Amino acid sequence: MSETVPQQFGDLVQPFQIEALGIRGRLVRLSDSLDTAIKAHGYPPAVVGLLAETMTLAVTLSAALKYEGVFILQTEGDGPVKMLVADVTSEGGLRGYARFDEEQVAVAQGNVGGEVPRLLGAGHLAFTVDQGPDTERYQGITELVGATIAECAQAYFRQSEQMETAISLCAAPIKAGESPRAAALVVQRLPSGEEGTIARDDDDEAWRRAVVLMSSITAGELLDPSLTPSEILYRLYHEDGVRVYRQKTIEHSCRCSRERVARTLASFPRDEIDAMSEGGQVAVTCEFCMAEYVFDDGQLDDLFAD
Repeated sequence: MSETVPQQFGDLVQPFQIEALGIRGRLVRLSDSLDTAIKAHGYPPAVVGLLAETMTLAVTLSAALKYEGVFILQTEGDGPVKMLVADVTSEGGLRGYARFDEEQVAVAQGNVGGEVPRLLGAGHLAFTVDQGPDTERYQGITELVGATIAECAQAYFRQSEQMETAISLCAAPIKAGESPRAAALVVQRLPSGEEGTIARDDDDEAWRRAVVLMSSITAGELLDPSLTPSEILYRLYHEDGVRVYRQKTIEHSCRCSRERVARTLASFPRDEIDAMSEGGQVAVTCEFCMAEYVFDDGQLDDLFAD
């Protein structure tokens, strides 16, 4: 029987606010949801770590938004890891996958430098909020600038007109018999005078203090299952008075289904679908969960007749 991370580590978002410093933030921890997303693929360790961080960052950023639909975080680059995708529904359903060149990843793992230039190369990071077919998608795009995924996200916030943001992001090294773990801590500077903050003349100094204290947390502490989110936040900000709110639970959830695959197939010309047929069947595999959906010629006839 494989060893698992103790239950208290959880898959959760812990929102918090510090009125005295004029900041709000989230602490995110993921384990079981990562395990489900990763175990069906056989990713090498470097890809596991990068995907775990991407999925954790997606949860962290989505938790700051009010939306009904899906938040999507995606990277595309010219390095060994061609694409990373993670999406989070407004109900807390999480999934993710990676596309990569196995031989190139094996070579890159021995190189020095940050994970982004080594594994992703040159490319972009995109944030998308999809609230359904009758609404306009919101999207933000930034170049992959930085050594880590967290640094790339911070670059986006610096370039945009949104609030100042600092992010700490980490994933535990993969060990035999253990579930994957990843965590993130983010603080964001609230506009001066916003409801729930204390008006003060030294807003810049308060922001610097919040970031310095956040930077003092180690990856080991963020990933330590014996420490609860409240204990971590108390260690960092008890002198300033940290207020924690109700946690939100995250779980792995793939939205693929036979009906969705059928609709996708029906959106293509029949001759293109027939060209995919092998042995009188067309098989479609979900890139997220690896579920396979098979349609024989008779089922395709019915599908296109409809």
